[in-house]
Amino acid sequence: MIQAESVASATPVPAAPLAAAQAARPAQSALLRRAMLLLAVLGGGLAAIATLGPRILDINDLGWLLHGTLGPDPVAYLMAWTYFAPAPWSWPPGLNPDYGLELSSAIFYVDVVPLMAFLAKALRPLVEIPQYWGPWMVLSAALQGAFAWRLLSLEVEDAPSRALAALLFVWQPLLLNRMGGHFALVSQWAMLWALWLCLRPVPRRQALQWAGCLGVVAMLNPYVMAMCGGLWVADWFGRARAGLAWQSLGAQLLMVPAAMGGALWLAGYFTLAGDVVPMGVHYGHSQLDLTAPFDATEWGRLLPALPGLRHWEAGGSYLGAGILVLLALALALAPRGALRGAIRRYPMLVLMLLGMLGFAMSNHLAIAGHVVLQFDLPGPLERVADMLRASERFFWPLAYTALFCGVVVLVRRLPVVRARLLLGALLLVQVVDIQAGMGRFRALVAAAPAVAAERLPDPFWEEAGRRYQRLRAVPAANFGPSWEPLARFAAPRGILTDAAYHSRVDPAALRRLQRRGRAALVAGRWEPGTLYVLRDAETLALVAARANPQRDLLAVKDGLQVFAPGWFVGR
Repeated sequence: MIQAESVASATPVPAAPLAAAQAARPAQSALLRRAMLLLAVLGGGLAAIATLGPRILDINDLGWLLHGTLGPDPVAYLMAWTYFAPAPWSWPPGLNPDYGLELSSAIFYVDVVPLMAFLAKALRPLVEIPQYWGPWMVLSAALQGAFAWRLLSLEVEDAPSRALAALLFVWQPLLLNRMGGHFALVSQWAMLWALWLCLRPVPRRQALQWAGCLGVVAMLNPYVMAMCGGLWVADWFGRARAGLAWQSLGAQLLMVPAAMGGALWLAGYFTLAGDVVPMGVHYGHSQLDLTAPFDATEWGRLLPALPGLRHWEAGGSYLGAGILVLLALALALAPRGALRGAIRRYPMLVLMLLGMLGFAMSNHLAIAGHVVLQFDLPGPLERVADMLRASERFFWPLAYTALFCGVVVLVRRLPVVRARLLLGALLLVQVVDIQAGMGRFRALVAAAPAVAAERLPDPFWEEAGRRYQRLRAVPAANFGPSWEPLARFAAPRGILTDAAYHSRVDPAALRRLQRRGRAALVAGRWEPGTLYVLRDAETLALVAARANPQRDLLAVKDGLQVFAPGWFVGR
């Protein structure tokens, strides 16, 4: 040490240039990190644009939402927003009583991303926003890149490697597949936020961070909220087991549920009571097939399709060729005992991830398209599981954790330059592979006209829109026959209607409405200012026997049986 110091002191080095050189290296490193973070964010946003096309950024373009190529859900989002946007603010602010009449509840139950709906509604005095889902998806994809960068910063020091790996978290079907109609589910960046909170070694302001994470995601999507909530529970027990101060743990038990409950109340979650019934299939019928992560059927160009379930979630768990190769290489390069070490370090997190995987597989265990094990759940447990019936989605936290671990293994086991080249090559393979799914979505959006065609072009409807203030479809139903053309007719004209599509409804309220509607028809009692669409032969017979042909119109218009009380009065 003394000899080294003597040599150094004997070497004349100008003080100013040395100080400048020492200052230049950290500045250059910080500049590189900022540039790579920007690459992750912009590359993430670009993934959404590349998936659906740039027209989604035009807030005045409604054609791609209304045309129907992306399914009925975007139509429901737009109909609910059309009623919610001009309505006066209420408490809770998520209430949307004009969409569905007696079946109405809140925007939370139409998956319209309540947080964005609040923001867009608050901006209406300054700018009217006909649609915000396109910008929302681009923003979410950018946030996915940003939170992936933050998560990877725990273990990946090299900025270029971190940026390339962060883009793998975005350019993959788990996220991009949701842009085909389930727009609220692109909020998967909140899961990366939650994983970062679970894995960071120094839990500074952990209670505040978890409250922020779960408070935000509670106003985005219930599925992602449930996954993030599970990760919080795992983190809480894991840090309690490790001896974290009870002041912090106790603060979390107060702050996190309060933040979630307050956010859910704002979004209108508590507006439904009783035994709420979900739309569509029940738990166990859209489960994770164990071949799904490797099945390229909907999204892959480079790998073959595998036998698997073909339910409505099919294709959404495919990882992509680049990620699959990355995971295979990581398994080959991982040091012996690495898995055991991870389990010992994060036992609660591992248990939670396996528990979510089990929930994703459901009580109908499927392999290669065949249900190999099936069992019944207790009634109360089945009703709870039904609220999150699309259980395949609960594979996501494990998939993201596996991707994170795979990247960490590669970066640790390879020289920096080789790791960069490999991650870049894997990203290229991934992007090429998933062009099958991305191209399909782009074509669907491109095929939609800027102005969607009218579903009810008969001139009758235009006049009816001026004469009636309410539209009822009887018998009443959620997602009933012809709900979409009827809602599209009613919403832009401000006509209140029970022809609607909600993700959850109160079955007792639906039964009451059906009984009351039938009783009114039996009595020949028509609601003032109300136009009726008759959905079945029994209802038609009831109305035909009691209508007055001199006053009332009973006819078929655009394939729908309509009853217009008082149509001929004053004509």
